[in-house]
Amino acid sequence: MNTPPTVPQTAELDAPPAWGTVDFISDLHLQADAPATFAAWQHYMESTPADAVFMLGDLFEAWVGDDAVSDDVASTACVGAFEDRCAHVMGQTASRLALFFMHGNRDFLVGQRLMDLCNTALLADPTVLGFHRQRWLLSHGDALCLADTDYMAFRQQVRSAAWQSDFLAKPLTERQALARGLRQQSQAQHDKRQLSGLAYADVDSAAALAQLRAADAHILIHGHTHQPAVHDLGHGFSRVVLSDWDAAATVPRAEVLRLTAGGLRRISLL
Repeated sequence: MNTPPTVPQTAELDAPPAWGTVDFISDLHLQADAPATFAAWQHYMESTPADAVFMLGDLFEAWVGDDAVSDDVASTACVGAFEDRCAHVMGQTASRLALFFMHGNRDFLVGQRLMDLCNTALLADPTVLGFHRQRWLLSHGDALCLADTDYMAFRQQVRSAAWQSDFLAKPLTERQALARGLRQQSQAQHDKRQLSGLAYADVDSAAALAQLRAADAHILIHGHTHQPAVHDLGHGFSRVVLSDWDAAATVPRAEVLRLTAGGLRRISLL
């Protein structure tokens, strides 16, 4: 059994009384060569009735630095560089509702510059959302997959200030090439796992329960694992897993988890 790490300090966010509907999405892995998923996301962002949207990590397939985005995305039409198009959608959405972003394992290099350009708030992982007299613990989820020891070592390395400073000092084109190489390596590992029948490490129940207790919350909402479900952790605690998105899959996936005063419900957009 894996020993849970030190429980991280939890940030706090109280929903304004005017919020009636909150949406959660994650693991869209937006990229230029997946136009159907981008289109589904754009349509959702333009049409959601939510008062707030929480993007809980891996919004992007890869993010190599905020300098990939132009300074004038607010006035940019949805053409040109893919990063500009994404930033434009975010900025337009943030003009009519509250928009939040949390780092995932693919887009942990999103910085304050992008957040400022898009009028989006950067959330710490984990964060407790206070909504309708209940506390909801929000996380991307990757830090809780303790059995994936190779990834945990990689995560510790790339989340360090020294590694990020060194990486961001490289020319943009070099960073983009490195990201392509990492994506190819990740896909090869995925294919190898599928052929061998190996399952990916899931969230560690003891670690999730420890975070919930420390945060004085009973429900954890997270992504990362691409296995949407509700897991009973016992003693009145549970975790709710968000779906990933792939609008071009044989069975298309684009799902929102919507929270209202009546509770949680999943909404398929395709």
